Amino acid sequence: MSSKIARGSFIVLIGFFIFRIGGFLYRFITAALLGPAGYGILGLTLPLQGILITIAAGGLPPAIAKYVAEYSAKGQDDMVKQVISTSTKLMIGLGLLFSILIFFLAEPLAVGFFHKPEAVFPFQMIALITPFSVIVGAFRGTFQGFYQMTNILITRVFEQIFMISMAVVLILAGFYVAGAVIGTAIGFMAASLVGYYIFRKGAWKDLSHIRTSTTLEEDMKIIKMVLIFSLPVVITGLAEIAIYDIGTFVIGRYMASQYVGYYNIASPIARLPLIISMSVAMSVLPATAEAIGLEDHVLLRTYVNQSFRYVTLLVLPLSLGTILFAYPIIHLLFPAYVAGAGALQILATGMLFFTIYTVSSSISQGLGRPYLPMAILVMGTIVELGLSIYLVPIYGINGAAVATSIAAFLIMVTLARKTLQLAKVNLPWGDFIRIIGAALVMAGIFLLFPKTIPYFILAIILSPLIYGSALILFGGIKKSDINAIYKFGHNLGPLSGKVKKLADLLDRFAK
Repeated sequence: MSSKIARGSFIVLIGFFIFRIGGFLYRFITAALLGPAGYGILGLTLPLQGILITIAAGGLPPAIAKYVAEYSAKGQDDMVKQVISTSTKLMIGLGLLFSILIFFLAEPLAVGFFHKPEAVFPFQMIALITPFSVIVGAFRGTFQGFYQMTNILITRVFEQIFMISMAVVLILAGFYVAGAVIGTAIGFMAASLVGYYIFRKGAWKDLSHIRTSTTLEEDMKIIKMVLIFSLPVVITGLAEIAIYDIGTFVIGRYMASQYVGYYNIASPIARLPLIISMSVAMSVLPATAEAIGLEDHVLLRTYVNQSFRYVTLLVLPLSLGTILFAYPIIHLLFPAYVAGAGALQILATGMLFFTIYTVSSSISQGLGRPYLPMAILVMGTIVELGLSIYLVPIYGINGAAVATSIAAFLIMVTLARKTLQLAKVNLPWGDFIRIIGAALVMAGIFLLFPKTIPYFILAIILSPLIYGSALILFGGIKKSDINAIYKFGHNLGPLSGKVKKLADLLDRFAK
């Protein structure tokens, strides 16, 4: 069972990286092709699309996964089939409903709220995305329930390939922003077709011989069951979108389209360290639940301390580097968007706070308190909304970045404190002081560098040596770190020898 879980987690992690890298590539290409004003309109479209997909899916994919796995384990194949069938029909209905809704609301939103008539057609094209996105969600939830993680990865790959390629083709064909949105719709169409093919050849083939004769009353029971489970998922998903994109909407309300474009370049760059925190969060949730199940408080304390420490160890230098070299980073990747460099510096600080919140959230869920991070995240979005409305008219996109960072700090402090109290764990603050000291030494050296692209590249090359040396000097490397490097290197094939040599070298300085 443990090898099955490890393999499944690794495949999910690959899918997560594909999603992040594909999304960044999509933004990179569309930003270059559309320019700041056009990309600003797309920047308003993407979060609106995410909100509608989240509401239309109703948080049902995780619910499908849960009940498919549960009933499959019990051998109740008739209930497995019924859950899949009823939930999929519900999701398709919701998808169609919200497609119609966004089509008719597109003009009032674009013209009446954002004062941007050029956004009407792209908003209307979101109606093409929603039905196919919820179908893909239903298939992925089913695959997850049967622990067919590779199938989720396959649909993700097809989605990204078709989304990016068709967006480029349609933008170059003259469809402008609407071409990027239609390209996204085609990506979901391709993923839904691939998902349907895999589903019919696999899971449904095994269930096709099972007869079910459900009544309306039984269908309603299943709908009620999955909706109750999915409610906190929906609320958390919407709050997470909001914490990222409230600033985007407020900027779109008060400022010209190109400023939305500048902000929407800074925001995804600042969120790149979340890949690390999400990877740690994926591991710490089941680990925390395991420690609770075993009633082993020593093991729980170890998991909690390690998760916070590893995220700080890896994310803090990345965030400080982004703050120092924000201008050359944007100038290297998106030369037309350097006006977003100030917002990137502020958001890099905010996303450092959010990475800690992410890990705290997973620990809280592992402790059996999923509603706690949801409630705190909702609180944070309310705070961010109020601050954004106040600060954006005064400070522009930097005001939105400040609002996001303040909200991220509040939710980090609140949830981390509550989580540590629930776990009855005290963090070893000495370890964190050593890490912070080493990161500040590195930042102090790079502060002297001219903020140009060549010096940024030099900083990338030197940062592991400087940061690693500072960690050794401050006593920030522990034996547990060396063991983790040994285990990590063991799975790297041809590179395992070099990683082992590095671990042997560091082992001389470990506490």
